[in-house]
Amino acid sequence: MIQSAYFRNFIQSMRLDSAFLKLGASYTSQASSPLEQVCEPSPYSDDESADMDWDNLGFGLVPTDYMYTMKCSEDKFEKGQLSRYGKIELSPSAGVLNYAQGLFEGMKAYRREDGRLMLFRPDQNAIRMKIGAERMCMPSPSIDQFIDAVKHTALANKRWVPPPGKGSLYMRLLLLGSGPILGLAPAPESTFIVFASPVGNYFKEGLAPLNLYIEDEYHRAVPGGSGGVKAISNYAPVLKTLSRAKSRGFSDVLYLDAVNKKNLEEVSSCNIFIVKGNVISTPAINGTILAGVTRKSIIEIACDFGYQVKERAIPVDELLDVDEVFCTGTAVVIAPVGSITHQGRRIEFKTGAQSVCRELYSTLVGIQTGLLEDKRGWTTEI
Repeated sequence: MIQSAYFRNFIQSMRLDSAFLKLGASYTSQASSPLEQVCEPSPYSDDESADMDWDNLGFGLVPTDYMYTMKCSEDKFEKGQLSRYGKIELSPSAGVLNYAQGLFEGMKAYRREDGRLMLFRPDQNAIRMKIGAERMCMPSPSIDQFIDAVKHTALANKRWVPPPGKGSLYMRLLLLGSGPILGLAPAPESTFIVFASPVGNYFKEGLAPLNLYIEDEYHRAVPGGSGGVKAISNYAPVLKTLSRAKSRGFSDVLYLDAVNKKNLEEVSSCNIFIVKGNVISTPAINGTILAGVTRKSIIEIACDFGYQVKERAIPVDELLDVDEVFCTGTAVVIAPVGSITHQGRRIEFKTGAQSVCRELYSTLVGIQTGLLEDKRGWTTEI
């Protein structure tokens, strides 16, 4: 069914391609162009929608119509442009292929009830990419260039943004060391790419509680490494433990610190929070934990609600005496944790409609989708 839907969408997009190419000049952005000039009309009418079963979206790749590319050599980005979504060409000696010199970001575009498209705190993703690029010895798009690229990509793929309440358009941003290099050194050229895919819930459980497994043998990050930035090299090493945990019926893996092997750090692709009474705690950012945009937002929302929020070291034994546990991230949003298993012992936690997690989830999603007033100026209209 998905394949046939994709074929119909492909034919439809081919018919629209010529119209889009006529507007191509307006979609080609100068790297230094101000943001007020990027909100060009989409080549698709407002009532067009991709032929998708929006009620059954998961978190899998659904190829959309266009992607955005911008190259950089000698620390200067060329003007970016949109092209048909498809394969990219890389030298076998590209820095990203040989030395994993690359970063990625993830964010979402939401469709409001009035049809407008919104981004959530895109400047924070842009800042995080700049920090990561410095760590990986790469040039990085400016904040304006970053947001400009995201807006162009979202507008070009507007028909793939799910209806309100059905999901979002996930935007994947890549910064790759694309230039050829043989010896260990920064690649002489970098490529910035944005592509998109409509998505629903990240976990197959949907909004049901997750069951996590604590990993004792392997670690996600070490002090002095790259765990604090969104390097592509951080993710493949967790696949072994993640696959093993899922084969045993768990949703995901929770990692401990590599030094003392006793403090909570992160889940494979999201941050972790615990709740005890009026106190919400999360592991402190210390170089091995990613500074999540959703994490930061939840901390601020929780403080507004009167909760005491602490960023600190959390010993694994503390899980025995907490009320709730939940995960946060762009892909997962906020996911309640029903149980955590460690060394054969299963610990269960409170979940449900009256939980702190559900309260924070409803508020965050309400702001992201325009159902609640955005008092902090977090959302950006496309």
